[in-house]
Amino acid sequence: MNSPAESGLPVDAAFLRRWLGAATEAVDREAAHLTELDSPIGDADHGGNMRRGFLAARTAVEQEPPDTPGGVLVLVGRTLISTVGGASGPLYGTLLRRAGKELGDERAVSAARLRDALRAGVDGVAQLGGALPGDKTMLDALLPALDALTGALDAGGSAAEALAAAAAAAGEGATATIPLRARKGRASYLGERSVGHQDPGATSAALLVTALADTARENAV
Repeated sequence: MNSPAESGLPVDAAFLRRWLGAATEAVDREAAHLTELDSPIGDADHGGNMRRGFLAARTAVEQEPPDTPGGVLVLVGRTLISTVGGASGPLYGTLLRRAGKELGDERAVSAARLRDALRAGVDGVAQLGGALPGDKTMLDALLPALDALTGALDAGGSAAEALAAAAAAAGEGATATIPLRARKGRASYLGERSVGHQDPGATSAALLVTALADTARENAV
């Protein structure tokens, strides 16, 4: 296992609190766009739901700041489950709670350790939703992000470089959902009519990965 020092990125509670701030701002900024994407293939509420959930999560963390990175993720995940409507709350909540529990009580972790925790979270999302790659879901952004993160770290890239690669892959994955037919979730009811629309869940997932990369870059790691 790499140490935080070896990774060049001390992922501690403060780092993830900064990520949460960046993610909340991104979701708030893009809420209307997320809802616009959700309108033709969903319930036209993804942006508003995500905005409400992340604002509540930021408040919860500010009121009782956890002192471990795992604690931050668990609290954010728990808050999303209780405040985000539809399927997004349980899915994002599972992603972050599983990742946080995987980190346990460690005070700081490496980028590789964070990657492993996120993979555990993504596995939880796949189990909960029963989705596979190509089903036009948030996994179509998250799985490429994990693959890119792994590849960059294995190639000796810095944590910031690896997270930047993950963010680029997540964005490309979200865009790549446009020609796909939805096979899971509300959009799957539309059949062929879901083709030609970008998946809102994959888009919001890419926003969160990008916020992680931005936080790393801004801390000059």
